Amino acid sequence: MSDGGARIVRAGRRTLRIHRPGKVLFPGGGGAKEYTKGDLVEYHRAVAPYLLPHLRGRPLMLDRRPDGIDGPAFMQKNTPEGYPDWITRTEVAKEGGTVTHTVCDDTATLLHLVDQASITLHRWLSRTDRIDRPDRLVFDLDPSVDDFETVREAARLLGDLLDELKLPSALMTTGSRGLHVIVPLNAAEGFDDVRAFAREVADTLAAAHPDRFTTAARKKDRGDRLYLDIQRNAYAQTAVAPYTVRALPGAPVAVPISRDELDDPELHARRWTVADAVEQAHADPWSHLPRRGRALAPARRRLAALRD
Repeated sequence: MSDGGARIVRAGRRTLRIHRPGKVLFPGGGGAKEYTKGDLVEYHRAVAPYLLPHLRGRPLMLDRRPDGIDGPAFMQKNTPEGYPDWITRTEVAKEGGTVTHTVCDDTATLLHLVDQASITLHRWLSRTDRIDRPDRLVFDLDPSVDDFETVREAARLLGDLLDELKLPSALMTTGSRGLHVIVPLNAAEGFDDVRAFAREVADTLAAAHPDRFTTAARKKDRGDRLYLDIQRNAYAQTAVAPYTVRALPGAPVAVPISRDELDDPELHARRWTVADAVEQAHADPWSHLPRRGRALAPARRRLAALRD
């Protein structure tokens, strides 16, 4: 239903007005398909059952593009005063004060964020009820050059190492350049300890393959090696959420995949877009993950034994 220049949509018990649904946020051309705000509304309505479980109870940072991906961008942490009062907020500490983040707990909030031209949703790795205890650990496999074969190799080797540590892990395309490897945790340890463990794992893999992988934070020190990035495992840092859209031509989507899909010759970081990501969601590539995250203490002992 339309209302002048707006479109009225239902989301659960809420009625929302989508302003300027025909506004182009992703221009076409150069082989990329054009997508409007209305297209993104339809995508998020369809993917909500799969996306919301990864957002509920987590502070968000929003990549907003009011004039589309070719216009100015800004990263929004603080919830604006004009947001509806039914949207969940959480106040978290920062150096010298606090920040009131938006929390996306339902489809209505998700569609409101789309109406505000929030293209990419970056989520915290902890939840509001235990804000200083992450329940996710993320390795970002970031290639220094456009070489996805090295990304595949790193994903396989890191997955094998995590298997040796008896830590279940999951893979996700980033919708940009590489892959994320995600480990569900039991939220028993703080960010500093989790990041220190992630660093030890990454250092172990880089030491075994020094010509292909690195943990060097400075680009000038990496050469052509793939960067095993563990920096997101820190307080107030974020990672792109599964099934979120990236602000890149063609509207690529960060999509969970199975380890078997690493063998697919067509796989790359931008393999899925808003046109077909929901089909991948139906396949439930992360069905193997346990309901409860794992403790790191046993894995830490196993890693120490391997390093020795």
